[in-house]
Amino acid sequence: MTLRRSGGDMQLNDPRLFRQLAYVDGQWTAGRSNHDEPVLDPANGEILGYCALLDAEQITGAVTAAERAFAGWRALSVDERGRLLQRWYQLLHEHREDLAHLMTLEQGKPLRDARGEVDYGASFIQWFAEEARRAYGMTIPSHIPNAMLGTLKEPVGVSVMLTPWNFPLAMITRKAGAALAAGCPVIVKPANETPFTALALAELAERAGIPPGIFNVVTGEPATVSEVLCTDTRVRSVSFTGSTRVGKLLIRQSAGTVKRMSLELGGNAPFIVCEDVDVDEAAREAVAAKFQTAGQDCLAANRIFVHRRIYDRFLERFAVHMKALRVGSGMMEVDIGPLIHRRAVEAAQAIVDDAVNRGARLVAGNQSMAPGANFFMPTLLADITPEMRVFREETFSPVAGVCAFDDDEAVVAAANDTEYGLAAYIYSNDVKRIWKMMRGLEYGMVSVNTLKMTGAPIPFGGVKQSGLGREGGAQGLEEYLDTKYFCLGNMPGPSGS
Repeated sequence: MTLRRSGGDMQLNDPRLFRQLAYVDGQWTAGRSNHDEPVLDPANGEILGYCALLDAEQITGAVTAAERAFAGWRALSVDERGRLLQRWYQLLHEHREDLAHLMTLEQGKPLRDARGEVDYGASFIQWFAEEARRAYGMTIPSHIPNAMLGTLKEPVGVSVMLTPWNFPLAMITRKAGAALAAGCPVIVKPANETPFTALALAELAERAGIPPGIFNVVTGEPATVSEVLCTDTRVRSVSFTGSTRVGKLLIRQSAGTVKRMSLELGGNAPFIVCEDVDVDEAAREAVAAKFQTAGQDCLAANRIFVHRRIYDRFLERFAVHMKALRVGSGMMEVDIGPLIHRRAVEAAQAIVDDAVNRGARLVAGNQSMAPGANFFMPTLLADITPEMRVFREETFSPVAGVCAFDDDEAVVAAANDTEYGLAAYIYSNDVKRIWKMMRGLEYGMVSVNTLKMTGAPIPFGGVKQSGLGREGGAQGLEEYLDTKYFCLGNMPGPSGS
C-alpha cells in the first residue's frame, strides 16, 4: 500500500490544499488500480507525495465532462463569470503562503520567488475577469442593400492547457483565466514533477463556486494525455508552454482535428550591453536576468553580448555579482534553488564541458561547492562562439555565456542567429540606437534597460520557433474566442420601407 503524506506533514495552514488525486467533473479522482508515481522534493530527493496516473478512458471522461458543462458556462453573463473568477482570485491571495510553500517544495524555487509567482499568477485571473467585458463584436457598414452586417465573439469550446514545471501556478492561471473568462471549460495537465500546485488551484476553484466540469485537472503519463486530448474532436483549443520539440509533436497530433493552437515554446534570449551604460549596473541586471528561477526560465538571458570596450570590466563585475548569489534549499534565504532533477544538472555540465572544449574560458563556477545532487553552482563562460551549444541551445540552467561585439548591425545579426524568437534585452542610453536595435531584433518581446517586462496587460509570446499566439493582454482573450460574422437580410431602410 502506498504511504501518502498529508498537508499537515507539509505544515500548511490549510492541509486540504494538498491533494494527490486528479480533479475531474468536480470529483477527486484516482488512477485505476491506484496507479501513481512519486513526486520528489528536488532539494533533497525526498518523496513529497504521489501523482495519480489516469488512463486514457478517464482522460476522455474529462473531455466528456467539460463538453457537458460548456453550454451552462457560456450561457452565464460575463458579470457572473467575472464574479466567480474574482472570488477565485481572492482565494489565491488568502492562501498565498500555502501555495508558495507547496510550489517551493515541489519545484525548488526560493520561497520569495514562489510568493511572487502567486501574486503574478493571480493577477491574470483578475485581469481576464474584467477583460471579458471587452470581447466586443463590431458593426460592418453594409455593401448589401437592406442588410445589417456585423460580428460576434463566441467561446471556442473545450480548451486544454499543457503546463510546465518551472512556473506551476502562473502558466495555468495565464491560460485558464483567459479561457474561463471567454466562456470555455478547461482541462489542465500539469507537469508530473509539479502537480500539487495545480491541484491546490482546483481546490480553490471549487471553493470559489466554479461549477463541476469547468476547471478540470488531469494527471497522467504525458504521452497518453497528449495523445487523447490532441486527437479528441471535442477539444477545440490546445495551449502549451514548453520545449519547441514537444510543441512540434503537439502540432502534429492536433493536425488531424485542426485545433486552435497557442504555443509558448523555447527561448534563446540575447542580452545586449552597449558601451554607453553603467557597467556595474548592467552586470547586476544581467546576473538577475540570467539566474532567475535558477536559469530555468524561457525569458532568462541565454547569450550575453557585451561591447568590446567594456568587455573585461563587465566580466569582472558580472563574476562579483554572480558569486554573491546564495545557493540552497528554496525554504532557506537563498537566491538560487535546485534544478528540477539530476538530469538537468547533467545537461548543464555537458553544456559547460562542450564550451570549454571548444575554447570558452571558464571564469567562475565551482561545482564542488554544490549543496546537493540537484544543485548547479552559477557558472560564467567567456568568449563563447556560435559553434558552442551554450550559444545555440536554451541552456535552462545557471550557466551564463558571454561574448564581445564591435558593431551594432553585427550584434543584431548574431542575436537573430537562432531558431528562437521569444524575448531579447537591450541596455543602452542612446535612443536612436535602441530604436534601430529593437526594430531589427526578430523577437516577440524586447525589453530595454529593465528586466520587468511581463504582466497581465501585455501580450506574451514569441516569433519563429518560439511559438504561436499570445497570452495575457487583450490578445490573450482572443485565443479562446471565435469571430462569428452575421448578415441580416431584408432589413428595413432608414425610412421604414
